[in-house]
Order: sequence, then structure tokens, then C-alpha cells
Amino acid sequence: MHWQRMITVVDAHAEGEVGRVVTGGVLPPPGATMFEKKRYMETRADWLRKFLLNEPRGAGISSANLIVPPTRPEADAGFIIIETTEYPAMSGSNTICTATVLLETGMLPMREPETRFVLEAPGGLVHVSARCRAGRCEEIEFTNVPSFVVALEAPLEVEGLGTVRADIAYGGMFFAIVDARALGFEVAPDEAHDIVQTGLKITAAAAEQVSAVHPENPDIHTVSITAVAAPLEDAGPGRKRSRNACVVRPGRIDRCPTGTATSARLAVLHARGLIRAGEVFENRSIIDSRFLARVVGATTVGAYPAVVPAVAGRGWVIGVYQYGLDPTDPYPEGYRLEDFSGA
Repeated sequence: MHWQRMITVVDAHAEGEVGRVVTGGVLPPPGATMFEKKRYMETRADWLRKFLLNEPRGAGISSANLIVPPTRPEADAGFIIIETTEYPAMSGSNTICTATVLLETGMLPMREPETRFVLEAPGGLVHVSARCRAGRCEEIEFTNVPSFVVALEAPLEVEGLGTVRADIAYGGMFFAIVDARALGFEVAPDEAHDIVQTGLKITAAAAEQVSAVHPENPDIHTVSITAVAAPLEDAGPGRKRSRNACVVRPGRIDRCPTGTATSARLAVLHARGLIRAGEVFENRSIIDSRFLARVVGATTVGAYPAVVPAVAGRGWVIGVYQYGLDPTDPYPEGYRLEDFSGA
């Protein structure tokens, strides 16, 4: 074995969605802010995304998170989120995976029954509360970046579907949220292929037809995910529930309920008067994993009224790996074939 590079990764999953956490072998990128560091990775050091997430080391079904020192004094650690085709400002499942790995590997001290700390994501500070017992994390709750509605019932002209109404909202990424029932879906596993095909078309239409720009950071822009959402239901006093399938590029469904989508949906539900501050929103995925969310504050983002969401879910460490690059490997940055079922 002859490697010219070796990277240590701790794999975890948050309610079914895999997030690889890079713990060694990569130096922190330059930048005065976490967003600048993210932009450097995106524009000057994209090799890491290709190396870890392309085949043969990846398969387009996971994300990666690079742990770096924070740039703000309030934060205990920073992380850069690297998804298959983009570098989002925020991700709920990746926050849960990163927080779980930081605590369960001892990179941050674990305190039982609760550990509180602050992560710095490219999109802003994320306050984390981890419920811990017997040396492991049983649940991670994080207070997300402010989430807001750009448009309700925006008409999209979608290839093969005609006019589709979509709520456009930000929860750390920009989403087109569409009514599953109106599209003929129940958000069931046997619908996965058709949901992906439909969702990719809606995302393309929304990206082209809707102006979605973060008013405080214009480098965060454009709808990149469609959430196919089932109706909201009552689930007892002070509790509502639903489910959604989030279609992510290059063409698959997020296995978890998607923390940023859950936050965007909270913003929409609150704007419509369907959920009040403090009520619990139980959001389930297509594989029936769940996030519990609630509105814990109100603010504004530019001219948009916004909510501050708290989202809770579970993470599990599933493996520790060392990936290497042999100088004779003909695929140093991997490869990708667009042969997924929905691509």
C-alpha cells in the first residue's frame, strides 16, 4: 500500500441520512468567516467533495462535513457542509451527525444528562443541546438559523405537469414545498422513483422561475430542493404531524425528514396560522424516521418576517474509516454516472 494522502472519516447517520465527518487529514481552509471558508472549498478545493462523495469511495447518497476551528468567539467548533452537488449554508441532518461525532469521539467534552455547545455553520451560529446518557448521544436538538417564507402558492410551469403551486421558503436552504396529494402522492416508499422524477422537474422550474435570494447574504440563493409534503394533521394537544420527501440532486430522496425543510415548513405553517409558537411539529420521512420541531422565537430577515426553529433528531455513529489516494489510481477524484433511478 502506497498512499500520498490519507483522510480519517467518522460516518454517522441522522434518522437514516448519512453524514461523513472528516476528523483528520485535511487542513482548515483560509477565510475570515465560515462562509468564506465554505466558498474557498467550493471554488478552490472541491477535490474533497469529489474524493469522498464520488465513486468509488462514495455513491451519491451521503454528505460530508469538515470540522474546522470557529471564526466567532461564541462558537465551540465550526463545520463546512459538503453535499453531493452543493455546499449549503446549513443542514439539519449534517448538524446532528457532526454534533454526535464531536461528542462521542471526545473532540468536545460530553456532560450528562445534557451537553450544550455552539457550532458555527456557513449560514450562522447553531446552538446545540445534546441529551446524553452512558457515553452516547440519545438526541440532538439544535436551534436553526432564522427561517422565512419568500412566496406562498407561487405558480410554477413544470414540464409534463402544467401549473404547480409551490410555497417557496428558506430554512438554511431554499425549498419549493408542494402538496403531495395534489400530485397524487402519499409519500410512501413505493412512490420513491416517481417522487424523484417529479421533484427534479419542480426544482428546475423553481430555480428558473422564482427569485429566491437571502436578503442578508446574496450568495445564498436559488431553490435547490423540492419537498413533497403530505397534509398537516392534529396529533393531540399542542402537537401537529406530517411527512415529506425531499428530492435532492443528482436524483434521490433524503432519507431523513430534512432539518432545513422542516424549518422551512415551520415558517410556512406559522405564516398560515396553522402552527403556533411552542407547538410540536412531528415531521416524518419516507422511511418513517422523524424530527420534532417547534418555533422558539420570531425575528425578521431583511423585510421578511421569520421564525427561529428548534429541531430535534437522533444520530448514530456507524463506522470509522481511513480513505487513501494511491498515486497510480486512475480516478483520484472519483467518478459519477447519472444512472440513479431518478437522475
